[in-house]
Amino acid sequence: MATDQESSVMLGPRPNSGIPQAVFVEDVDDFMSQTENESVDEVLRRLDEQHQKYKFLEFNLLQKKRRLKTQMPDIKTTLDIVKYMQKKKDSSDSLPAQFLLSDQVYAKATIPPSDKVCLWLGANVMLEYSLVDAETLLTKNLDNAQKTLKEAEQDLDFLRDQYTTTEVNIARVYNWNVKKNKKPDT
Repeated sequence: MATDQESSVMLGPRPNSGIPQAVFVEDVDDFMSQTENESVDEVLRRLDEQHQKYKFLEFNLLQKKRRLKTQMPDIKTTLDIVKYMQKKKDSSDSLPAQFLLSDQVYAKATIPPSDKVCLWLGANVMLEYSLVDAETLLTKNLDNAQKTLKEAEQDLDFLRDQYTTTEVNIARVYNWNVKKNKKPDT
């Protein structure tokens, strides 16, 4: 159960990320006296659970970061193609192209000048856009991906601090318990 002191500290510097801030246990004696009838094992189990949640969040953020890093080059390439098509739309020359049919298999084609393009949106969805609308959409998607990647990197940095703090807390409580049990009863 969070004390008033803990709950005020839990409001971390990154409230938009949804990641709770770990509270550093400054005084283990005071911390253990506030745990209200919890044994040391229960406190350690609670801290370990918090640590596992941070690790799970880290795993998900790393996957998100990896996915964004693979999507961004595809968006940039598509955006470049749309910009190239805009330059050539008033020309009478067809555009040479190669289409990927399957791994390592390409087909050659010629694309007549057009002011429309079909964009693959994923999940078996393809939509036709004007070149201007396609450029606007792709630019917006690229900006959003870059912004999201930056936020994910900031969240990962914050998260690493949180699980490091939690690991230190676990060690401090564990060492406190070992020290307490070594003291001769007087």
